[in-house]
Parts: sequence; structure tokens; C-alpha cells
Amino acid sequence: MISTAEIGALVAPHRVHRRVYTDPAIFALERERIFARAWCYVGHESQLPITGSFLRAQIAGRPLIVVRQDNGEIAVLHNRCGHRGTLVVAEQSGQAARFRCPYHAWTFRTDGSLQSIPCREGYDGTDFHEDDPSLGMRPVARVGVYRGFVFASLATNGPDLASFLGPTAGAIDNIIARAPAGRIAFEGGVFRVRQASNWKIYLENMHDGLHPMIVHQPSIEPARAGSRAIPPPTSATAFALDVIAANGQTYQAMGKLPVRLFPYGHTEMAAFRSNPAATGEFAAYREQLVAIHGAAETDRLLGDNRLSTMFYPSASVQATSLQMRVIIPETVDRTLIEIHSLRLVGAPDSLWQRTVTLANTVHAPSSLVKHDDFAIYARVQDGLDGNSLEWIDYRRGTNDPSTSLSEAYIRNQFAAWRNYMTAE
Repeated sequence: MISTAEIGALVAPHRVHRRVYTDPAIFALERERIFARAWCYVGHESQLPITGSFLRAQIAGRPLIVVRQDNGEIAVLHNRCGHRGTLVVAEQSGQAARFRCPYHAWTFRTDGSLQSIPCREGYDGTDFHEDDPSLGMRPVARVGVYRGFVFASLATNGPDLASFLGPTAGAIDNIIARAPAGRIAFEGGVFRVRQASNWKIYLENMHDGLHPMIVHQPSIEPARAGSRAIPPPTSATAFALDVIAANGQTYQAMGKLPVRLFPYGHTEMAAFRSNPAATGEFAAYREQLVAIHGAAETDRLLGDNRLSTMFYPSASVQATSLQMRVIIPETVDRTLIEIHSLRLVGAPDSLWQRTVTLANTVHAPSSLVKHDDFAIYARVQDGLDGNSLEWIDYRRGTNDPSTSLSEAYIRNQFAAWRNYMTAE
């Protein structure tokens, strides 16, 4: 058993020990002390449009079901049968009036309570009762919904969801305000990618303004050349090329992008790609927003460029580009990433097509950008798996304002990591 003192010693003010990325025992504790205690993102209400709609999720290695109950409320249930522990639901999403275990046909209501079992007489004379909550698909300790975004916590105690999100909720507010209908929808499916690296390596890259022009160099120059092609590329292609070429921002430009630090390890970085909806091409959409918010507020909403807002430790929303990334640690050196696209309900279809184009350009496993990131994450993990370097340095920008060239956001994440991991 690793002592609390030993765990605390792994994180120093400007460095961390390689064990936090490579030790399976540390990873097991992270699941229980971070993911099982924090509020973790599990889904969006638009994915649960009618009674019985469900989707699968996972927190700290526990398989879960997020479901719209018969009463219309959203529940998050442990996806296991109270009989022999079988995984009840295998589909990623769907709709069901009831959940039936595929092993012995125990059947559960949408609130997780046990409805029926076969051969009921076999329990006569025992203390078996159908209303025993331990026999159902047990609900998680807490569920919270913020403007359609569903979070869950396995811990009975801790901050409420609003306190946990704090200022990061502003990213969600911005997205909702930009939807003419006042709501969004998760559409277009989901990219699922397993990366061969520890989950924290992915988080540490989210606000890293130093790496794009280095790691993505193979695609930056071809994108710039493509933009100059004769005849010129189509509108969608030109947009995709501009998205890729934006990775070639200079260090000076990246150093002007602030990264805000918040409690609980949350962070937020300003965008280096402008909001496509702010261009003249979408003048009619802007007028929709002006009719709702007025000109000044519309300009503020469209000019409030946020590259990525991190809800530590489980998810990141890209407010400007309308993407949602969910982080699911599977092993110490394997992480599942799910990427969703967000549709602004009531906005023109052409704006949705831009969102899809950006998702395919940046987040698709086959994109010109994403494979560069995953390759470098794996190389980081490979280097850390050796024992020639014990400590990892994160002191860049110690005396400077927090920008995308500073590692202050990583220090903020590890401050939260240490707090979670050393709390009894």
C-alpha cells in the first residue's frame, strides 16, 4: 500500500515523478481518489430525447448507464445486474422500456429498481425482497445537470456541481447563448480513439501553445500551399486548410493567448482560431443573434473565443469550435478519448457543416492533425516507461503570466491531483 506521504512526495512545486504516469498502483488510486470523487461528465440531455433513452458511460472503471427515466428525470445507474454482476447493457446507446439482464433475465425499471425475476418461487422462505435496493441497478451517489450537460459523482460528499464548475460554466453559457433556439444537440456520431499513453499526458497537451508548430509541422506547410492553389479550393476545403495552417502560429502569437487557472484543476485557454460564425459569410446568423441579444452582446458572444475549457479530470469543451472531448482512463498507459460535435439548434445548416468539417479535420483518427498528437503522446509514454529519467520538469513560465507558453496550467492540474490523492 502506498502511503499518503509517499504520494504527496511525487509532486514538487515545479516537477513530478515519472511514477505518476507509469505505476499501475498509482493509476488504481487515481481512479478511486480522483475520478470516483470528482464530478465527471457522462452525457448530454439531447442524447436522451425520450423515456427509456440511454447511453453508456464510465467513471473510475465502473460501467454506467445514463437514462431518461419514466418520470422524465435523468438517472445514472451502475450497469450491472444485482444477481450475478453481469453487464446488463452492451449497446453504446438506444432506447428501452426496461433493462433485461442477458444472463438470467432479471428485469429492471428505468430507475434501476428490480421489476421481475424468473422462478420467483425458488426464493420462498428466504429474505429475498424485490424492493431491496442492493438487488437493482444501483444509482450513483449524485447526478447534476448544468444546462443540459450531465455530470455524475460516485462520492456522497463534496462540492455541488455549480461550485465544482465555477467560472468554467461560462463556456457552456456562451455555447447556449449562441444557439438561436436556446439549446444545443449532440449530433453526427462520435469519434472514439484509444491512445497509448497515460490520461494526464492528454490533459497536459490541451493548452500547450509550444507544440503545434513543431508537432504539426508536416501538415502546416502543405495546408498553406493548398490555400494558395490555382484554382482556389472550395469554401469547405479552404476552411479545413486554414484550420490546419493555424497550427503554425508563432511563439509570439501563442504567448499572447491567456490560460486561466481555476480551483479543482480546471483551466481554460483562449482560441488561436477565430470563430467562423463571426465572418461575413454568416451575416444572417449574426442577425438572428442580434434579434435575441442585441448587437453589442452578439459581438461579445462571437468574439469570446475559447479554444478549450477543461473540466478536470474528465472532459473538455471547445466552445468556439463546438467540440466536446471526454477522457476515460482504461489502464496506466491506455486512454479512451471520445469526441462529440455540438450543433447550435436554430443556426443555419451551413454553420453545422463547418463544425463537422472542423471535427473531421482536427479530431478524426484519420485526420492530418490528430495522428501527430497521438504519436507524440505515445513517444512520451515510451520515454517515461524507462527509468533513466526520474523527474519531469514543469517550471516554464513560473514568473510570467499564465499563457499557452507557460506550464502554469499543468502545475494547476497537479496541485489538484495532489489534493485529491492525499485526501483521506
